[in-house]
Amino acid sequence: MDKHFFGLTDTGKSRQNNEDSFIVKSLTNDQLILAAVIDGVGGYHGGEVAAAIAAEQISIQFSGRPADPISQMISAFRNTNEVIVAKKQTETTLSEMACVATMVVADIEHNQFYYAHVGDTRLYLLRDGSLIKISKDHSFVGFLEDSGRLDEAAAMQHPKRNEINKAIGFSDQIATDESYIETGQSPFLPGDLLLLCSDGLTDMVNRQDITTLLLQGDTLAKKAGNLIALANENGGRDNITVVLLQNNKAPQQVKPTRPDHTQQVQPVTGAERNEAIRPSENTEPSTHAAPKRNYWFTTLVILCLILLGTTIFLYLQRQQLAAPVSTVNQSPKQKVRNSQEQLLQDALDHTQGDTLVLSDSIFKSPVLISDTLRLGKDTLYVIANGIVLQADSGYKGAAITMLPQSKLMKLDSLQFKGFATAIAISDQALLLKNVTFSNCLLPIQNSIHFPDQKPVNAALSRIGTLKGNTIKTADSKNGPE
Repeated sequence: MDKHFFGLTDTGKSRQNNEDSFIVKSLTNDQLILAAVIDGVGGYHGGEVAAAIAAEQISIQFSGRPADPISQMISAFRNTNEVIVAKKQTETTLSEMACVATMVVADIEHNQFYYAHVGDTRLYLLRDGSLIKISKDHSFVGFLEDSGRLDEAAAMQHPKRNEINKAIGFSDQIATDESYIETGQSPFLPGDLLLLCSDGLTDMVNRQDITTLLLQGDTLAKKAGNLIALANENGGRDNITVVLLQNNKAPQQVKPTRPDHTQQVQPVTGAERNEAIRPSENTEPSTHAAPKRNYWFTTLVILCLILLGTTIFLYLQRQQLAAPVSTVNQSPKQKVRNSQEQLLQDALDHTQGDTLVLSDSIFKSPVLISDTLRLGKDTLYVIANGIVLQADSGYKGAAITMLPQSKLMKLDSLQFKGFATAIAISDQALLLKNVTFSNCLLPIQNSIHFPDQKPVNAALSRIGTLKGNTIKTADSKNGPE
């Protein structure tokens, strides 16, 4: 069963050691969760030592249910600072070590979370599809970004983005300056998701792509893995740590109020009014109904229903045996997808709403397809931004197919390359806009089913171009005609 809290850390592609650390554990029956992300600084060995000290002090402070979460988080940070400063004075090789950290206590039972933060690790809240940054970066570049003087893209590329002005272990200022540690409390509603992360994620992945990946994947482990994988694909210049907490309680359902007795009754007019007030006539025959006759009538009805049900079952069985085997999507066993292909299938499966926007910073063209991408939503509009789907070596199946429960799919700015069949549908609606097919033997396969042994009146004509939508037919293999 998927836990509603999960943590994951990765060394990244450029570092040889991991100076990040994290905590995520239940304090009381999975209803009170402690989480922290710690990023050590100060040299090859010093960062790891500082992060380990912070993790130990936080765990000591929160050995049980906290009486005052914010006060205890402040104490944990101050105790960590004392231990780090003392160790720096005795070991000269660790003289530059310190750490930054973000800590959360999530009270799911009472729909609240408490947090404390120092440095440039971050805390985000995902609610109703929107990602909100809760913590502030304690750095000059972070100040420029949070105040609107620098946009996110420029901040991610700024040469001084990793220079911090607050850390645990820098000095004794944390013990006397009440503003040194950022703290807060906020509602944590059913369905909300908290993300704690190190700058190894946010320096490599922008907020929009983080939001997209948090809305995909059916488990927290899958979401965290997708975030770290994308950070590594974008360069992985630092250690990457992700902790996720979710309020897994079902959203409260609002029940409609029962109407009172003053509710107006729909007026009855005309013949209905006359029937309503007319006294019953000739009711005497009903008093002479024989119980035996009702019994035999009920038995006869039951036998007829059984006979009818058996006939329908046998008919359907014969139709199923006689039906031709579909040539669409014949894959005897599920193939192992590559990471980009699986991420795309997850996006199709778990998109909220009826519109999916594919980011070219998440999906690196071309996306190699080794198994059919299956659309199961009733209606979906996919905006692909020019992303290319390319058939993997030896793959002969369809790139995309619509499952029986799917009724309408619209594709915008998507490219198909090298497929035997690009899109396979069956009695379903398909709209294409700026879609191109290259070296596709059959761009669209539409299987139309007609009722058996029944007259059909239909005209199957070539589909023309709709305004604003480019419809590709079987003889259009290389883009618009």
